[in-house]
Amino acid sequence: MIELKLCIEEYLPCCEQEEKDRLQMLWLLNEYPDTIFTRENTLFHFVASGFILNEARNKTLMVYHNLYQSWSWTGGHADGEKDLLRVAMREAREETGLKYVAPLSEKIASLDILAVQGHRKRESYVGAHLHLSAGFVLAAREDAPIFIHPQENSGVQWIPLKDLEKMVREKWMLPVYKKLIQRVEKII
Repeated sequence: MIELKLCIEEYLPCCEQEEKDRLQMLWLLNEYPDTIFTRENTLFHFVASGFILNEARNKTLMVYHNLYQSWSWTGGHADGEKDLLRVAMREAREETGLKYVAPLSEKIASLDILAVQGHRKRESYVGAHLHLSAGFVLAAREDAPIFIHPQENSGVQWIPLKDLEKMVREKWMLPVYKKLIQRVEKII
């Protein structure tokens, strides 16, 4: 595992937003190294997400997220784990039922600081906070068995990339997904 701080330092931002978020993440890593990987830090913490593509690279496997009522990439909290690629792959398997998922690249594909509104989860209130998001591009077979994870989502579906704008209700996430698609187009 390459140290996350080094990965973020070496990350090549694709836009001004990513450069500003990258610098903020580096500052937070320096200032809060002991709590930034856990939800004990209730203001901001690292999460990792996977943008899962099929073999043809024309569909993404998304989950219908119960909290946001929208189709979304997979992902979750680091919960103490500092290898965010491992977190992204674990969450992809847990949320979709995939047995095999692989990274297209082990490098971070997007950096974003994402606002989370206050909400209720498992009978408790979770205050508004920031997700320091490292996104990875993953690959899986479109014919592999998938299933719903009822505590997290109410649907799992392969969605054509061309249909993302009409399927995703979290419009603020569309620029993130577009960045990932553009990065993939440079890889293949």
